[in-house]
Amino acid sequence: MSDPVRVAVIDDEPLVRRGLRMVFADSGITVVGEAADGVEGLATIRALRPSVALVDLRMPKMDGIELTRHVRRDPALDDVRVVVLTTFVDDEHLVDATRAGAVGYLLKSMAAEDIVAAVDAAANGHTVLAPTLVDRLLRDHARGRVAASPELDRLTPRETDVLRHIALGWSNTEIAAALFISEGTVKTHVAAILRKLSVRDRVQAAVAAYELGLIRPGDR
Repeated sequence: MSDPVRVAVIDDEPLVRRGLRMVFADSGITVVGEAADGVEGLATIRALRPSVALVDLRMPKMDGIELTRHVRRDPALDDVRVVVLTTFVDDEHLVDATRAGAVGYLLKSMAAEDIVAAVDAAANGHTVLAPTLVDRLLRDHARGRVAASPELDRLTPRETDVLRHIALGWSNTEIAAALFISEGTVKTHVAAILRKLSVRDRVQAAVAAYELGLIRPGDR
């Protein structure tokens, strides 16, 4: 049995925090703490070590991007997965968040059950992006798609296959089953992909796959 998912909610709007507590109340996900600004949020994360820190972008004292950077720079918080939950839908905020180390980017307009599912997926190692953002990334980067990419040329065919599955949100276990290889081999390929693309983690690799044109609209 997997460990229960423990969430810290970092948002300066009391109604949002209260609403998220209600959303998670019957989901099996436990809200272990909350904070109303980035500084308090960082202290809360350090004290509670939640599975997932659900972080707003625009907050007093410290914004969500800076908070994410602090979490990712702290070796004691390696197991904490930061997921942004925001109203901002522009690519700039998405890229900034993923570069800072967020493993997910969700929108407050999403249905409650979709937020629950995304947080659970993030806690279990998945990349999570709001579906509307994925659709727009696919459309935007398909329009600007080029015939060849020097970055993708650095990858072996198998690494390219693994990257494609990462971009579609598959876990290492799912990729291993789909490609008929061991989970350890998948992990080796993932490490090589991150190194060759000069990205920090899976979510940055997923965004890179969209930007480089590896994924097209309609891909599943």
